[in-house]
Amino acid sequence: MLTNHDMDSSSACAVLLLGQPTLKRQMRLGILAALEQRILLRYTMTGMTAAETADYIRHHTGLAGRSDTLFSDDAANLIHETGRGHPRQVNKLAVTALTAAFAENKAIVDESSVRAAITEMTTD
Repeated sequence: MLTNHDMDSSSACAVLLLGQPTLKRQMRLGILAALEQRILLRYTMTGMTAAETADYIRHHTGLAGRSDTLFSDDAANLIHETGRGHPRQVNKLAVTALTAAFAENKAIVDESSVRAAITEMTTD
């Protein structure tokens, strides 16, 4: 078991910690508090802007081989607002909306497809 003295006197090393927002709260608790106190640099990623979200969606649909419009502007805006620009939420909403559009035999994902995805994701 490492004590505070052991952590201070051991050889220097660099550690990169990446995690969800809950990691910051967990670091302040219990045995991780000593480690949290030694963190010199912190960076919190913010969500993408609406334009970045739309570009992100277009980029990923392009990687999948789709060069034409697959998500309407209204759909991309609603995905951005609902997912707050966080890539994981944007991905989940976009895939679920794409599935909803496919189920309704639509050529593009529109706002109603995104609303159906939101309902699907929030209903247990």
